[in-house]
This record gives sequence, structure tokens and C-alpha cells, in this order.
Amino acid sequence: MVTALVVVLAYRSLDGNIAEGEAINHLVQAPAEDEEADLQPMNVLVMGSDSREGEGNSIDGESGGGGSDTTILLHVSADRQEAYGVSLPRDALVTRPDCRTEDGMVPGGELQMFNTAFALGGPQCTVQMVESLTGVYIDHYMVLDFNGFKDMVEAVKGVEVCIPEDVVDPEHDIYFDAGVQTLTGQQALNYVRERTVLSATGDIGRMKRQQAFIASMVNKVVSAGTLSRPTRVFDFLDAATSSIVVDEDLDSIGRLVDLSMQFRDTGLTDISFITVPIAAYEPDPNRLVWTDQADQLWKLIRADRPLGGGLAEGSLTAADDVGTPTGTPSGSPGGPSGSPDAPGTRVPESDPGQSEAQRTARLAAGLCA
Repeated sequence: MVTALVVVLAYRSLDGNIAEGEAINHLVQAPAEDEEADLQPMNVLVMGSDSREGEGNSIDGESGGGGSDTTILLHVSADRQEAYGVSLPRDALVTRPDCRTEDGMVPGGELQMFNTAFALGGPQCTVQMVESLTGVYIDHYMVLDFNGFKDMVEAVKGVEVCIPEDVVDPEHDIYFDAGVQTLTGQQALNYVRERTVLSATGDIGRMKRQQAFIASMVNKVVSAGTLSRPTRVFDFLDAATSSIVVDEDLDSIGRLVDLSMQFRDTGLTDISFITVPIAAYEPDPNRLVWTDQADQLWKLIRADRPLGGGLAEGSLTAADDVGTPTGTPSGSPGGPSGSPDAPGTRVPESDPGQSEAQRTARLAAGLCA
């Protein structure tokens, strides 16, 4: 009886955390359902807001543009045996359609930066824009802010990353030692946002680091170190539900739990992350455009097919190691030496199986080779 009472109270607490969003005004028609299948393919648009409004979001002296600093289109196969996330660069120039929101119509335009849709019309406009550009039906959306990200990382006692070089960025007050280490809270947020020292390729490199970080966090969440500790599971769910805004069809803990349970048989090697094929916009090298290869990617998603060929090349999976550590912990930013959750900084070895091109690409993105 006590256990049942605790479960009910926890359920109600978490359920009350979730902020309800709008129902999606779709611009594409939902695909026909396979009546013989138990489940259908699913596409979720995950957005990270750069707004400084709200508790814990005033992270620097900047005001933020209210855009979507990070946007990932997550495709989940009908058999739930594969999932891949596609990063959509904020600096890509796209054609933004007219958008219908609860507050009225937001006019579209050509050669618009991708993240302006969120700044002008929130997640609703971003979803409609992605559907218009890709022809992919978006089943759900989720929006996460800075504070929610930090809380989720704290809830799992940090996420392990590998930093290839020392970071000294006094302008943004970001400092890291090189090596494998566990980052928590603000450290983690600094790591995924840093783009002056680690990323020779600017925002493209930052996206790659964000993919690697998310993959490492997924690994941590489904590991025994999290799932075997009820308080840690609750803390993670509490942090997540307190900080997300979701669409109307996903606004209860019951629906989120049901969704998460569908992934119980999905292996870590089957969860991968890529970036939409992009190229520099010739009139302005500081802007990007999607290439023709992106059309192949959208066809695969619409047909519920796995990644293949060049699209899968260079992808990261939730099972990837951040590096093979050698040496002894130094007790630097990862946390106190000897702590199982914060092992300190360790020096990684390079992967001898990598090609020189792969190694160069990883270093350019601020990842260990």
C-alpha cells in the first residue's frame, strides 16, 4: 500500500510538471497506417530554445533571440528497432512557409534563417516549416530550455565526454582541461554551446559535439547506473518533465511513459545521430543550405527506411565510446578523484581503426579522434 501510494503521488507530481503546448497544425497529410503492424513509424521534432527568460535560463549577459539554437528531427522505425536523429542547422537558409498559430498567421519568406521560425512563431511554426521542407509528417514536438538541460544532466550525475584540447575562452567564461571527463550542470551546457575554441567548423562542429553529448547521455540514462537507482530515475524524469513543452497529444506523464516503454528493446547501436547534408551558401559563407542529398534522407524517413550509404557515414551512435582512457585520473573538471560518477580527466588513445579523414573531421568538430 505504501509503495502504491508513493507511485501515485510521484505520478501526479510529474504529470503536473508538463507544460501543455498547442495541437500541431499539420501542413502534410499523415501517412496511411499499416493495419497489420502493432506500431507505426514516428517522427518527433526536438527543439532547444535559446531564450533567457524563466528561472535558471539567464546563463550569460546575452538576451538571446528566442530562436531554436538546436533542432533535431528524431525518426523512430515502426518496429522500434532503429532510431536516428537528424540535426538541422540554425544558420541554414530555407524557404519558410506561412504559419498558422493560435495567435494568428505568421508570414513566410525565402532565404530565411532556419531558427527564425521558432523566434517568430514558436514550435508550431518550426514544425510546419519542417513538414513543408521535407514532406515528413511530424507526430510530436518537444521544447527544452537551458535550465532543463542542466537539470537533466545533474539528475544522472553527469555525462562523460572527451575533449581533445584545453579550452581557454575568457570571453564566455568557459574553461576545460583536455581528456575524458564527466561534466555536470553548467559545465555540460558550456561544452555543448562552446564554438570558438573546440569547433574549427563553427556551428557545424558544435552540432557534432551536441550529437556526441546526447548519445553519451542516452547511454548513461539506460545504463544500470541510472535505471537501477529509483531516486535517480525520478530525478531525471522530474527534471525532464519540469522543463519541456510538448504538443497537445503528448502532454501527460502516462503518454510519455508509454512512449519511452516502446524503446525498451532498442539497442544502443541502433540509436544514431547525423547532420542533414549541407553546403556553404556561396554568396555568404557564414550561411548554409541543404544539398540535394537531403532529399534522399527525407525519402528514407517517409518510407521508414534505415540510413545507408553516404548518409550513415560519420554518424554517431549511443553505444560509441568517447575514447579509450589511459593514465590515471587527475581530479580536474570531471569531479573528485575516485568518484564513480565523476572520474576526473583521463587521456584518451586515438582509435587505430579510423581513417585520417575521419580523424580530421572529429578533431574539427571538437571531438577526440
